[in-house]
Amino acid sequence: MGNDLDARLDQVAALGEPVRRALYRFVAAQPEPVTREQAAAGVGVAQHTAKFHLDRLVDGRLLEASYRRPPGRGGPGAGRPAKVYRRSGTDLDVSLPERRYDLAGLLLVKAVAQAERTGSPVSDALHSVATQAGRSAGTQAASSLGWRAPRDAVEAEVFDALTADGYEPRRDGDGITLANCPFHALAREATELVCGMNRAYLAGVLDGIGASALDARLDPARGRCCVRLERR
Repeated sequence: MGNDLDARLDQVAALGEPVRRALYRFVAAQPEPVTREQAAAGVGVAQHTAKFHLDRLVDGRLLEASYRRPPGRGGPGAGRPAKVYRRSGTDLDVSLPERRYDLAGLLLVKAVAQAERTGSPVSDALHSVATQAGRSAGTQAASSLGWRAPRDAVEAEVFDALTADGYEPRRDGDGITLANCPFHALAREATELVCGMNRAYLAGVLDGIGASALDARLDPARGRCCVRLERR
């Protein structure tokens, strides 16, 4: 939940600038953090140019910056620590239409581990794990809602949560159609298993948000998600 496509697209856009992309690749290839002087020399640009682009990469969370003294120098007279850069731990994965294979992979791994631990069928474990994950995500999304929030506010929160997860929700008569399946390729390979996981996750999201007027039901159709949210 809280998967911010706009922020990730901004990160990708930041790497569209050739010098910035070259600096990112240079820093990422080094075994130790590098100074702006080293980075500038590594890609053949002026130091002030390197500093500008390196700091933009830090702002975009693609690099991390810290300060340290050169090896072998310390104590009084050692000079000011130098600013150094290294690749951040941020994973960047962008797909359009949006896919959430990271979420599916996490749920499947947890389900297999639970099935091995308890001896239950993987499909049952996956249903349990997906429901719990969805409920946790829904509870987090609903943290801004007040006690006994009006139905319109609750449904707006559902829309925001599903949009953040890439479902592309659209109002359709007495329910909500999900125009995109975040698990598209997986659903084609193992339809029953993945669609069941998807429905359990969405049911958990609704439960966590407190959207008791909506029900997640399997309703497969070409060109959209296999789950549809219908009014009870």
